[in-house]
Amino acid sequence: MSPIAVACLSLLAMLGLIWAGMHVAVVLALVSFVGVWLIRGDMDVAANLLAQASQDAVASHIFGVVPLFVLTGFLVARADVGKDAFEVANQVLRRVRGGLGVATVASNAVFAAITGISIASAAVFTRVAVPEMLRFGYQPRFAVGVVAGSSVLGMLIPPSLLMILYGFLANQSVGDLFTAGIVPGLLLATVYSVGIVLMATLRPLAVYADGAARAVEPAALLPAGTLVLKLLPSVLLIASVLGGLYAGFFTATEAGATGAAVALAVALLRRKLDWRTLWGVLTETGHVTVSVSFLIICATIYTRMLAMSGLPQFLVEWMTQLGLGPTGFLLIYIGFIILLGMIIDSSSILLIVLPLMVPIAEQFGMNLIWLGVVTVVAVEIGLLTPPFGLSVFVIKSTLSDSRISLGDIFRGTLPFTLMMLAVLLLLVFVPQLSLLLLKTPGG
Repeated sequence: MSPIAVACLSLLAMLGLIWAGMHVAVVLALVSFVGVWLIRGDMDVAANLLAQASQDAVASHIFGVVPLFVLTGFLVARADVGKDAFEVANQVLRRVRGGLGVATVASNAVFAAITGISIASAAVFTRVAVPEMLRFGYQPRFAVGVVAGSSVLGMLIPPSLLMILYGFLANQSVGDLFTAGIVPGLLLATVYSVGIVLMATLRPLAVYADGAARAVEPAALLPAGTLVLKLLPSVLLIASVLGGLYAGFFTATEAGATGAAVALAVALLRRKLDWRTLWGVLTETGHVTVSVSFLIICATIYTRMLAMSGLPQFLVEWMTQLGLGPTGFLLIYIGFIILLGMIIDSSSILLIVLPLMVPIAEQFGMNLIWLGVVTVVAVEIGLLTPPFGLSVFVIKSTLSDSRISLGDIFRGTLPFTLMMLAVLLLLVFVPQLSLLLLKTPGG
């Protein structure tokens, strides 16, 4: 059997095993080991590759960014920073049509700029925003839809775990990826906000249960000083992490450490942490970090197996013969990612696709930082699409309301999925939006 045939069969085997329920990291390691064994005909070579790749994958100090940003996210969630951001946005935007929906998007953007975890955003704002929107007369389908749609900002606005994973897999600067995600993230949040206002104005019955929302009661309004105090932790965290990163004061790892320190101080000052809670946060951080580490190790092994097979170069030559060019390749790439998003989770998509596609993108001369932003947006669309739609399932499991079915949540996310697709196309055809803040636009 030829090496290319082995690599192709490994891809099919991988998708089949993941669909059958096997953990993606175990699948990557297994098919890579067997693939190298078949290509080289020597089990010892495959075992040595496994050991060497395991050592190389997490040897760099930059890997410290993973536990630090995960820890920051868990501490911020414990400190109710997302809830406070929603309360402030709610009061500021209370006179805007669809104001609570816009407030959810705005507070999700703030929360995303601190945590970088979409699933955390979905869980937090399901508890915080959905009950408020239902109380003030919003359609249940719209309420869950806006939470699901805006939760994806967590993986686009830096810091972002998906961007960290992309940086490792594509051998790109995590700091540059974070910087490149700022403008697209703000653009998506703006498109969502404008879309909500237009929906509330042109199709009020799609937003409000009776065609009009009740106003926020004066008794619920908070004094200006309280609003400032509620928003201050978010401002400090964003300024210390993103401000320091963009100004060049910190590397991505140092920014993660700064964010974790500020988040810990905020949680302690708010008396949200005791020894038991802190231990729980550290344990959760360890679990996530080990899981991500295992994924990266196994993805490194998989990448080396593909390189050994020659499949990426074969695909480049095949696409060149077909005359697809960079644009044709990119559209196929995006379509493939969105289809995969319907059946498997975001991290698995990156681990499967990037080792194969990044060498092809390099051959076409694409900017890999820009490609990273496009990839993350395309992957995040999968969080909203059936049948998998991970954010949708998180919202359903968090929401204790039998009136709202899984189908209602998927239908509610449809307008936001379409908006994401529009932003994705804009990012594809206007790469400067992603590279605007980079000091060296070429990457």
